[in-house]
Amino acid sequence: MKPINFIDLIAARLGGLPPAVVGTWIVMGLLLIFGVMARRALNAAVDPLIPDDGMTLRGFGEVITEWLDGFVANVSELHGSRKFVPFFGSIFIFILAANFFGMIPGMEPPTGDTNLTFALGAICFAFYLYQGFKTQGASYLKSFLGPMLLLAPLMLPIEIADNLFRPFSLGVRLFANMFADHQVLGLFTRLTYVVVPLAFYALGSIVCIVQALVFTILSITYVRMASATHH
Repeated sequence: MKPINFIDLIAARLGGLPPAVVGTWIVMGLLLIFGVMARRALNAAVDPLIPDDGMTLRGFGEVITEWLDGFVANVSELHGSRKFVPFFGSIFIFILAANFFGMIPGMEPPTGDTNLTFALGAICFAFYLYQGFKTQGASYLKSFLGPMLLLAPLMLPIEIADNLFRPFSLGVRLFANMFADHQVLGLFTRLTYVVVPLAFYALGSIVCIVQALVFTILSITYVRMASATHH
């Protein structure tokens, strides 16, 4: 028996919207609700410097924020890395939530669609180019010419191709892994509904986390290269 796909049903009700768009909207909505609730919890604190007892919504939000701050700082190794936390933190949390969304029975991961993963790759591509020009100005273009002016005719097309391939590789890697993970999980869930699916849910959870980390780490690395390259 083919399992019910709730995303397809919702997409059909909304006039045939692409399922990836519907899934993306749902994930974005859930994250926005969480963000608003966490912000309200922080504003309601008597003393923001004193942590709550136990695990509360405010405490959970603070733990995530602190971890992201250290994560971006350690990967980027750039002075003033905190300014990148909102961007890369949003990218990581969205991809992680979108990945795990596909583990809910009847749902699909929006990251299992190339339209979304390529869009994320294009956003990161534009961001690191912007940071390169912001940090180095027009001198950033020198990074495309190689270490020696004599090699510029050879290095220029290579560097251009390398940069253009980066968002494509980010999108393909994320899509391929999440699509395959969702298909494998769905296959074994249909074959047996006890014990075995639990193991694949555990493996799928690892894949969801790892792929969000890999995408974010590579994106941060590109920004570090664009911001710190000198010729």
